[in-house]
Amino acid sequence: MTKALRDNEIDIAVILTEGIIKDITEGSPCKIVQVFVESPLVWGIHVAEKSAFKQLSDLKGKRAAISRFGSGSHLMAYVNAMNLGWDTTNDLGFEVVKDLDGAVDALTIADADYFMWEKFTTKPLVDQQIFRRLGDCPTPWPCFVLAVRDEFITTEKETLKAILKVINSITEQFKYIPEIERIISKRYQQKYEDVKQWLALTEWSQETISPSTVEAVQNQLIQLDIISEKLPYDQLVAKLGD
Repeated sequence: MTKALRDNEIDIAVILTEGIIKDITEGSPCKIVQVFVESPLVWGIHVAEKSAFKQLSDLKGKRAAISRFGSGSHLMAYVNAMNLGWDTTNDLGFEVVKDLDGAVDALTIADADYFMWEKFTTKPLVDQQIFRRLGDCPTPWPCFVLAVRDEFITTEKETLKAILKVINSITEQFKYIPEIERIISKRYQQKYEDVKQWLALTEWSQETISPSTVEAVQNQLIQLDIISEKLPYDQLVAKLGD
């Protein structure tokens, strides 16, 4: 999605907070206009069901399957390594697998050793005994934001405000939709109890991302050597006003 924003293929994206901040620091002509999901994204740390890995420490120095360099699965491998006290220069290896299906193939034939992905999305693979989850790694910040191309903000501000008004009116009431757990369970082929747990953990937002959050994300990315410099808040965030 960062590439689609850069290439003028889309105007607005619901996107991982750390991913879009990284991309804007690298020149993407976009701004964050608000937080979309306030709660962390819980990344499951998965290995192949039949692998010999039994605990997170077994993964030190092993190869993480990632969708692409700069993706959430790539960035969160660094966060996980830092949380575990690993050397992020020497204790991380990567294998690009493109998507979830690629990760299944890579872990099954041992082209990669572990894979980090949102835990509820991968839960069916754990239930089917394709993956085994060794642990979780929540993002240390709100997980999703709404990012918009600068040109669209400038030329279509009122349209953007109208779009955000609709989005926010729905997210404010989303948890109260009758039978929403069963609707999600059926549509996405997830177990009802897993959907209930996901809804309990997930909090939507209609607010602008705070300067302290932006600072925290950039500090983390600097510490992990994922970005080379921090940008001022107003170069990352657009306030639309009333």
